[in-house]
Amino acid sequence: MLADDVACELLRHGNIDVQGRLVEASNATLFCSIERDGVEAECVYKPVRGERPLWDFPDGTLAGRETASYMISEATGWGLMPPTVLRDGPFGPGMLQLWVDVEQDSGLVDVVAPTEVPEGWLTVLRAEDPDGDPVVLAHADHERLKLLAVLDVVINNADRKGGHVLHTPEGRVLGIDHGVSLNVDNKLRTVLWGWLGTALPEQATERLGQLRAELEGPLAARLTEHITAKEVTAVIDRVDRLLAEGVLPAPTGEWPAIPWPPF
Repeated sequence: MLADDVACELLRHGNIDVQGRLVEASNATLFCSIERDGVEAECVYKPVRGERPLWDFPDGTLAGRETASYMISEATGWGLMPPTVLRDGPFGPGMLQLWVDVEQDSGLVDVVAPTEVPEGWLTVLRAEDPDGDPVVLAHADHERLKLLAVLDVVINNADRKGGHVLHTPEGRVLGIDHGVSLNVDNKLRTVLWGWLGTALPEQATERLGQLRAELEGPLAARLTEHITAKEVTAVIDRVDRLLAEGVLPAPTGEWPAIPWPPF
């Protein structure tokens, strides 16, 4: 995997060659190769013109929300999202994100029989499969995954599915698909509820304080290129709440707590 700064430069300025479409995505999502000065990689391109309008996300674009989410992630210093940029492409402006290879058989979220929950994992939900057999939605008790759960609260992620959590061969934990994030209204939907009510990691508290300061400075201006000023203020409010309470929140009950499907 390319270093993040190298990847961002490649995504911003490289030549894009569309290879195909990821048909399972709800919006136009194109798999591409990209090259510049002998540096090559694969990426995902989501053109704005391929977005389906959402009544509850009327402002800006999903591509802009993905870009803003990456900017916030980078401001934390945690490196929890693949390099992401907004630029012009073969089908107009859109989001480009570095393609990430994942470690085989190393998923951090799963639905399994109650007797097959890996040791040390945290149970989120008990349910039944279509045949009526009991199953459990669970996730690893992983330090980097917990930071991703914190970041999801900050960006108000409305769609943290299990399949949106990647574990790379280098050991990185990365989140993808943040187009329905950063709403003013509380829309947090996630499979990462295993830590609700537990204390924030120490490094999360330190970094959130730094993020709070940056949100009062140039970062806010850059974010308003992609989301509204009210949505930026809502990010600040969520950071303030996390710092004041010091724990990961529980679902409010005002909104479905887990995305469907969860993967």
